[in-house]
Amino acid sequence: MTTTPLTSLTGNYALDPAHTQIGFVARHAMVTKVRGAFNEFEGTGHFDGEDPTESTVSVTIKAASIDTRNEQRDGHLRTNDFLDAPNFPDITFVSTGVQQLDSSNFRLTGDLTIKDVTRPLSIDFEFQGSATDPYGNLRVGFEGSAPISRKDYGITWNAALEGGGVLVGDKVVLEFEVSAIRQP
Repeated sequence: MTTTPLTSLTGNYALDPAHTQIGFVARHAMVTKVRGAFNEFEGTGHFDGEDPTESTVSVTIKAASIDTRNEQRDGHLRTNDFLDAPNFPDITFVSTGVQQLDSSNFRLTGDLTIKDVTRPLSIDFEFQGSATDPYGNLRVGFEGSAPISRKDYGITWNAALEGGGVLVGDKVVLEFEVSAIRQP
């Protein structure tokens, strides 16, 4: 991680989709986890290095871009049983606040909307550093995660297992590996 002062990082940023991953982990069949990601998204933000509480973030994810490396499962996740991508094509997050926890950790709070259900969400991020790439772009990196209950967003489909339990766990952990480029 660079030791660049946060004040020098003030500016407007755009997510770099080629170097950012928005992923998730969910329990499957009570014994293992399934990981996946969304392949299409865009996001912008403003980082205020003098006063991080004045920073903002907005992200839009295309629900149909879900990818668990299993086309049959992905097709099911796009249906009304889960994301209902044809009727609710976008998953959105709009920040409502930023808190600096220490020199490299931040808590981003905001409103997450899935299937037209909006609920507050807090995500803890660790600042990974900044660098100027070979093209002269200033990049910043953040990593974070947050658990959600899929039932809170009206995603309740499940199947009972013969030995007890259910096929899909309620808890889903959202995972973010972010690379953002400062805009001119």
